[in-house]
Amino acid sequence: MKRPLLPMAALPLLLAACGTAQAERAVPIPAAAHDVPAARGMQTAILAGGCFWGMEAVFQQVKGVRDVVAGYAGGTPQTANYEAVSSEATRHAEAIRISYDPRVVSYATLLRVYFSIAHDPTQLNRQGPDSGTSYRSAIFPQNNAQRAVAAAYIKQLGGTHAYPRPIVTRIESGGFYPAEAYHQDFFRKNPTHPYIVRWDKPKVAGFKAGFPQLAMR
Repeated sequence: MKRPLLPMAALPLLLAACGTAQAERAVPIPAAAHDVPAARGMQTAILAGGCFWGMEAVFQQVKGVRDVVAGYAGGTPQTANYEAVSSEATRHAEAIRISYDPRVVSYATLLRVYFSIAHDPTQLNRQGPDSGTSYRSAIFPQNNAQRAVAAAYIKQLGGTHAYPRPIVTRIESGGFYPAEAYHQDFFRKNPTHPYIVRWDKPKVAGFKAGFPQLAMR
């Protein structure tokens, strides 16, 4: 399902209500008990958790993250485009590719942000107003160490009872394909877009409130 657009007549009321974003509440979860061994050089994480606009916006705020690209994970390169993926028939998930400096932020710390505030890991094949398998909660590990850490953390969080429903996040394999240019850096370029104001500004505010030690200034 494509992201809904509100009628322009509703925009002033929406901005008045949400323009100064009220923070969503970060779920208080523990740090992961295990982490990926320290590595040299930039590393990559690929995470899917609903609309890539909001996921991109949150992780752009994290110290140590050098670049975030919105795209499609899984499926094939031939159908990795917004129109095809929106049909919910391509097996892709809207996802982000994070390039990060492990000397500043670790893979497990990125997962903590992912599970706590970047998305709701208990929503099956949807996030907020968006429904379909392309909005699923999924982690695409880039190596065996990431896969082991992600699996262990999901099991760890399942035992904390921090969420009202079970975690449905899947660990998957598949390629990553960058989305169209107009999707990149969407939050920063379109701060008054109705979807951004309603769904993503509160999420970014929630990250800053819940993880001030990780947020860029």
